[in-house]
Amino acid sequence: MAPNDSAETNGEATGTVVGRRKAARYIVPFAVAGVAAATIGLVPALADSGDPDLPDITAQELIEKIAASDEEQLSGTVKVSTDLGIPSLGGLAGSFAPDSGSQGSNASPDAKLMELASGTHTLRVAADGPDKQRLSILGEGSEYSLVHHGDDVWGYDSESNEVYHASGGDTGGKAEGHKAPKGVPATPGELAEEALAAADDTTSVTVDGTAQVAGRDAYKLLIKPRQSGSTIGSVTVAVDAATGVPLKFTLAPSGGGKAAVDAGFTQVDFAKPAASSFSFTPPEGAKVTEADELKAGAEEKGAADKARKELGALEGFKGLNVIGEGWNAVAEIEVPGGAGMPAQGSGDVPAQAQQFLDALGDKVTGDFGSGTVFSTRLVNALLTDDGKVYVGAVTKDALVKAADTAR
Repeated sequence: MAPNDSAETNGEATGTVVGRRKAARYIVPFAVAGVAAATIGLVPALADSGDPDLPDITAQELIEKIAASDEEQLSGTVKVSTDLGIPSLGGLAGSFAPDSGSQGSNASPDAKLMELASGTHTLRVAADGPDKQRLSILGEGSEYSLVHHGDDVWGYDSESNEVYHASGGDTGGKAEGHKAPKGVPATPGELAEEALAAADDTTSVTVDGTAQVAGRDAYKLLIKPRQSGSTIGSVTVAVDAATGVPLKFTLAPSGGGKAAVDAGFTQVDFAKPAASSFSFTPPEGAKVTEADELKAGAEEKGAADKARKELGALEGFKGLNVIGEGWNAVAEIEVPGGAGMPAQGSGDVPAQAQQFLDALGDKVTGDFGSGTVFSTRLVNALLTDDGKVYVGAVTKDALVKAADTAR
């Protein structure tokens, strides 16, 4: 019989996740850029194929199984797809790289991995312990690879024939320093770890039957908000019954439609990968850029460094206030200078520009006053006319209610 825990059976498994930080040991340790997520809405090839008959297990036992997994060797193919309701970042990725511009490199992971924040992508992954990993993004007639071997990290973009290289001195000298910049995770395990780390008393965690993913039997862990008003409907993690490794991650929005993030193995092997998977030599004629060159170029250019300092100042901004808790938490931020959206007819912007701004969001009113809500499938933001911002993974109505509560 396929497991199907109730709240009474598993105690909802909230706030008592055992050793969840250990769950990252078995995954390819590239915290792939872009948000939170990485990445989901899988093609039919990844659809569940069958309902295997597995022994009953509680949600707490399944979480412990994930945390206890010690698989550090694997290789396989991952299909990731993201539909957050935002434009594709493919052509804009370089703009987000701190080293973008004339001093940049097409092979720098800061820029390349941002592409995973939207659209559908096929990845090849391989790992052999904490010091050897490889991640490749397969394109149409091209490939981008990021290889970590000991003290070296190599990035190679076949389309431009450019190479990025960082050594221990450029990344802190530790294995964990060689991870790609944090952002959208690329593997089901990375996504599952983020979801489990956020579980608390506002979260329901149950076992929702079984599935087969990449030809392997798996349990389905279902994570849902107890509260209404969240734009996140549920998170489902398919966990390999034999190894405890997450094989598939699906984030469904509460508004329905296809998954907002979906990542899963189409093929996976837990045998030791070939040593050649983690070796890299720059191809003849390739342009090689060292990480310290990019850093020096950015400092000389100054603009990127200034932007990062400004963002850093915002992170410690004293005006930040969190309204609500759990899945319904909303951040209230005071805009420096108190600048809100230009009022219609104010003459602050040309009429055509004003029409464009109005088309981007929905005008709303409440006890807080008036403002504009900008929406994606998961995150909504309210910019009030008096210069405050309310942001959260909540519906428009919940956002307005939070703004009213703050008054």
